Amino acid sequence: MNRVLREFRQRPRLTAVLLAVLLAVLPFLMGFGLGNSWVRVLDFVLLYILLAIGLNIVVGYAGLLDLGYIAFYAIGAYLYAWLASPHFGLHLPFWLVLPIGAMLAGLFGVLLGSPTLRLRGDYLAIVTLGFGEIIRIFLNNLNAPFNLTNGPQGMNLIDPVSIAGFSFGKPLHIFGMTFPPTYFYYYLFLAFTLLAIFIAMRLQDSRIGRAWAAIREDEIAAAAMGINTRNMKLLAFAMGATFGGVAGGLFAAFQGFISPESFNLWESILVLCMIVLGGMGNIPGVILGAVLLTVIPEALRYLGDLQRATLGHVVVDPSDLRMLLFGVALVAMMLYRPAGLLPSGVRRREFAAKDGVAEQEQADLYDAKA
Repeated sequence: MNRVLREFRQRPRLTAVLLAVLLAVLPFLMGFGLGNSWVRVLDFVLLYILLAIGLNIVVGYAGLLDLGYIAFYAIGAYLYAWLASPHFGLHLPFWLVLPIGAMLAGLFGVLLGSPTLRLRGDYLAIVTLGFGEIIRIFLNNLNAPFNLTNGPQGMNLIDPVSIAGFSFGKPLHIFGMTFPPTYFYYYLFLAFTLLAIFIAMRLQDSRIGRAWAAIREDEIAAAAMGINTRNMKLLAFAMGATFGGVAGGLFAAFQGFISPESFNLWESILVLCMIVLGGMGNIPGVILGAVLLTVIPEALRYLGDLQRATLGHVVVDPSDLRMLLFGVALVAMMLYRPAGLLPSGVRRREFAAKDGVAEQEQADLYDAKA
């Protein structure tokens, strides 16, 4: 296995070509092998990768713990529904609605960041948690006296994506074969995900990314070195929120229906766990975490059928088992891989240095006792 990985590292062009071919044929492999429902799972994998990359800018790059990130996802989704559904009688084109949703989410990111500039750690997490819950409660109750969100009933009949007259919401019949809309959305989501990965990697290597890293490590030292910590923090919130707004608009177009229950606290925690599990601040790790925490829970749904086939009845409900395994995995990660499955080189060195310091302090203590 290590030999194969080393071979891929030594031939980046071959690796890129193989990866591109795999991504191109992946929905067909999943559709013909496991069924079209798994192509839909692939679509959600890409959406969660997009969300995780956005939150990674705030948490992984700038070190700002945000527990209300899913609120920006909701803002992008609801704006798309307002401008592309019968709710207000507006049916604006996709290429116009999606950027507006991204900009509105970015604006709310700045509004969230402005009053929290002096907060750090747990205090910042509590404030962002409250912001996310406020947005969800507003969406759940803004159906009177003016019906803005349709309350807990949600908004339906949202227009699918349509580009150059081609509707992504209709199946395509070619050579006697029928391809459902999930295939087309896969390639659309893949394009936005690849663009997000490119932007995030360029940001990480830029002066802005280095400024975020300095703020994450020591905000006082960063300010002493001349970094405008206020503007950099607001930029991190705005950039992360913009990614969330884009993902929300894509989600609304894909689902055709949204409700406040799709944007609860659990979704924020899940996206944060993707970053922690994969490797905070490292794009490949974030992608790995998003893939694992999206695919594995879906695969565990089959445990109910397996129990019926072998035992005649369901002993452990699959949903309970998923949560149990999820908790066990988080505890194991914190104990054995606190930096994540694919940590960045910086975080790997940081944890190694901390372990070394702890060992040295323990040795000094033993020497003092002797």
